[in-house]
Amino acid sequence: MNKIHKKKRYEKLDGIRGVALLNMIAYHMIWDLVYIYRLDWNWYKSEGAYIWQQGICWTFIFLSGFCGPLGSRARRRGLVVFLGGAVITAVTLAVMPQDRVVFGVLTLIGSCMLLMQVFDRWLRRISSAAGMAGSFGLFFLTRNLNEGWLGFEHWNFVKMPEGIYRNLLTAYLGFPQPGFYSTDYFSLFPWLFLFLAGYFTCHQIRNRHAMQLLEESLLVPVEWLGRHSFEIYMLHQPVIYAILELLHRQGIY
Repeated sequence: MNKIHKKKRYEKLDGIRGVALLNMIAYHMIWDLVYIYRLDWNWYKSEGAYIWQQGICWTFIFLSGFCGPLGSRARRRGLVVFLGGAVITAVTLAVMPQDRVVFGVLTLIGSCMLLMQVFDRWLRRISSAAGMAGSFGLFFLTRNLNEGWLGFEHWNFVKMPEGIYRNLLTAYLGFPQPGFYSTDYFSLFPWLFLFLAGYFTCHQIRNRHAMQLLEESLLVPVEWLGRHSFEIYMLHQPVIYAILELLHRQGIY
């Protein structure tokens, strides 16, 4: 009888994803309190809160790229995640259009996962070290594309032509038209480059035979959250809103 080899689970990756998920839930809960229930908390609109939010997003996107070479049924997973993003867009447009999510993080990650099915064979020909350096470099160079510049955060280097910021298709790519609005906007560029940085980092670590460092379990409950991050992501906002609404009706805030 042939022996069945169980695919390795890298528990530390689940743990990192679980920690990011807990931070995301906390961040979104405060977002609801500030923007829906009008809680007066100026810190949430500060640079510190922005860094917190960006750290959560960077972790999810980089980790999604890192895990890409490790999983199976990648095309199916990519399609499920992309459709999850489409569901969130449809629901927010129907229920709360003023807080709509268009081209949110699930749409981005699903798109990246599907694109990897097309380009993986060519990307594997690139040195993992060169791929890491190039991907991080391109991400930092294009971070401000949405605002019309090549640059990173407070540093703008080259003004982009205004004519390419035209419609929803260009918004999906990273060039939003005037008036475009989304409460959770992650265009293909620059974020594809961060996803690719994770992808090449995974190959670099595998090439150095260091993946075993990620196998040991550290905190089982958090790792469980990480393993079910997609399902929790899809459900967390309705659950948070229901709890906050109940507390609000009780006059707690």
